[in-house]
Amino acid sequence: MQRTDIQVRFNDVDQMGHVNNAVIMEYFDLGKEAFFAERGLPPEEGDFTVMIVHYDVDFKRQIHFHDRIHVTTETERLGTKSVTVLQRVVDSNNGDICAECHTVLAGYRRSTSSSEVIPDDVRQRLLE
Repeated sequence: MQRTDIQVRFNDVDQMGHVNNAVIMEYFDLGKEAFFAERGLPPEEGDFTVMIVHYDVDFKRQIHFHDRIHVTTETERLGTKSVTVLQRVVDSNNGDICAECHTVLAGYRRSTSSSEVIPDDVRQRLLE
């Protein structure tokens, strides 16, 4: 499991006094970026990559400006051509889950602009 600490910025907070749901999606993106980079799969490099094809998000509680939070990211399911990652925005002080996201990413080959089976070496790194 990858843990990514998040700093809530002033402009993340909306007129309701909490972090906007669209910004929480950015937090999930930061978590995915760290998760894939840690496994030697930075999204901007190489011919093979994965691309997001589906999100499923539950917003469980508000996040406020001074909250200390982090995102956890882990492989939930690994198929032939896709991987599902489970992510949670967690209150670092008490462990409460603020939001949870299941993201399906499909294998993609840049040189052919087509879906691709996830190579064995990538599969191994996604299970770490």
